[in-house]
Amino acid sequence: MLDSIIQNLFNALQWGSFYSLIALGYTLVYGVLRLINFAHGDIFMVGAYIAYFIAIFLFKGSLSLSGGLTLALVIPLTMILTAMFGVTLERIAYRPLRRKGANRLYVVITALMCGLILENGNLAFLGASRKSFPELIDKVVYNFGMISMTNLKIGVIISSIIVYFILNAIISKTKIGMAMRAISYDKFAIPLMGIPIDTIIVFTFILGSSLAGLAGILFAMSYPILDPFMGAIIGWKAFIAAVVGGIGDIKGAFVGGFLLGIVEILVVAVFPSTFRDLIAFSILLIILVIKPTGLFGVAKSTKI
Repeated sequence: MLDSIIQNLFNALQWGSFYSLIALGYTLVYGVLRLINFAHGDIFMVGAYIAYFIAIFLFKGSLSLSGGLTLALVIPLTMILTAMFGVTLERIAYRPLRRKGANRLYVVITALMCGLILENGNLAFLGASRKSFPELIDKVVYNFGMISMTNLKIGVIISSIIVYFILNAIISKTKIGMAMRAISYDKFAIPLMGIPIDTIIVFTFILGSSLAGLAGILFAMSYPILDPFMGAIIGWKAFIAAVVGGIGDIKGAFVGGFLLGIVEILVVAVFPSTFRDLIAFSILLIILVIKPTGLFGVAKSTKI
């Protein structure tokens, strides 16, 4: 019984890692712009497809590099290209609305529309057939009694933890991180202090989109079947995880992602899999009813 609980907990940490990486992107953009970037889940999908095409070119193409070397190149290239994609999305879709002082509702609708464009654009240009991500590293299984874990699962969990601490250091200990926190408090006073607000926003999208790209790589390696709508459900779940943790707080997004992963897997371990989302989200709803701002969120007053 104990072995089964530990095994399920370890599996939950892997899923929680995916949710946490995507939720961090949601909470970064919301913390700076007060914008819920509903296209972020589809940026995760774009990251997975970018990783797929780079891996096919390097691993199975004319270069035929080894799996380890391919992975070492795929990770930074995918994060960079996905970040560029996210910045382009901000420049084309969000910045014109922001400069015209559009109501926040219109920006949210635009974000939803961008997500649909990415999904259906993928479907139109790449087709409905699923892509099989190449196996870049040999899977090694470690057995500890009745508990088994693979090198890939361990790598996913460790990667998400390392990313969180790096991101936390950027936000709390660098000048640009200080500027990001300042914008979240008062975006109108920041330009008066000589801080280029557009530069900070671009950097925020670079961070958030690159994390989505990393999540796309890790997910594609763990579950190597890609389809145009793979980012929709996992993106919504990551957003809910960010809200439960306290959207706008990176610690809340990180913890919320792992909490959702643990709840989902433990529900499946006890109940039929069809009950997973019903019970998991009911539990998260109860948390929000008790603490509407999320686990680490703080209620903010609005000055009039």
